[in-house]
Amino acid sequence: MESWVKRLKFYGVGFGLGLVFVAFFFQNRGCSWTPSNRVKNAVLDRLIVVSDETESVMKSKGLDKDDIVMVLNDGNVDFGKSLKEGDSKIYIMEKDGASYAFTLPHESFVSEVFVTDQFSKAGNSLTGFGNIIHYPNDDNMVYPDSSVLVTCQQELLGLINPKDIFTLIKISGKIDFTKTNFEKRPKAEHYVVFNQDEDQIGCKVIWYKNKLNITSFESDKTAACD
Repeated sequence: MESWVKRLKFYGVGFGLGLVFVAFFFQNRGCSWTPSNRVKNAVLDRLIVVSDETESVMKSKGLDKDDIVMVLNDGNVDFGKSLKEGDSKIYIMEKDGASYAFTLPHESFVSEVFVTDQFSKAGNSLTGFGNIIHYPNDDNMVYPDSSVLVTCQQELLGLINPKDIFTLIKISGKIDFTKTNFEKRPKAEHYVVFNQDEDQIGCKVIWYKNKLNITSFESDKTAACD
């Protein structure tokens, strides 16, 4: 019995040390079960956007979209400074002595970025446009409603294939904060604009099962469907 208890103690010590080594070596390498990586993955699963003002600040600091993604790969989440409660969470991440804020609005596919100089303004923008600097790795991320209205609008726009819509969004898409309602329940309603040839197309979008669910299009071409 004593020998069995001794072996059990050795096993427990070895198992505990193993967990410590795994957490140390893989904390920034994709172990989604750590609190820090759960936050990072939650941000990377969304469209990461920057306002025109934030983009100007980034340029003044010599930062680009790749630097923002590197923060999510190698940075550290400061949970003490983060706003972890409520519907509009804000997580502070640090890398190379610089700090960044990432928003996680309730039931939203958008995460907006702010840099150190803007922390007093960190929160979901309500005016202007958000430039999309990161998309999740999912080619089938867009799907329009199957309603009669949306189907009619797609036909008039010549955008039957959802992948064609997503391609146009990735080329020229922006978030219109003025027409986006982060407070709408049960899900935030976003307004995305993108270009199709010489025309600008607007669409209302909600986040559903990690997809961009388009609930309506707005364009001069779609007026006949109303």
